[in-house]
Amino acid sequence: MEVTGKLIAAMPTQSGVSQRSGNPWMSREYVVEIPGQYPKKICFKVFGEDRLKQFNLRKDETVTVQFDIDAHEYNGRWFNEIQAYNILRPQQAAPQPAAAPAPAPSSEQGGGDSADDLPFD
Repeated sequence: MEVTGKLIAAMPTQSGVSQRSGNPWMSREYVVEIPGQYPKKICFKVFGEDRLKQFNLRKDETVTVQFDIDAHEYNGRWFNEIQAYNILRPQQAAPQPAAAPAPAPSSEQGGGDSADDLPFD
């Protein structure tokens, strides 16, 4: 899934050490506002120091967030987690294909002497 909007908040970076693996971890949550008649806000998490450095998100920039949603249960309540796996900026959006050049007229089209070279009268 993906959404495009303006980054309106960045929460403090959180870090720690995994109890299972003993490896350090780092994450940060951001809020993006999706424009429209009734603007919506989505809070998403970026996990991993490498991704935090790669994305280098800044408040007030427009981004497209590509993310996964997962839910987990805690004390009988369910919570959603939105985790970003990619961030695109407007200049990184998929380039529009260039218009194909018009094909050159072939000799098979007939009517070679007419001014408009159309194959019909």
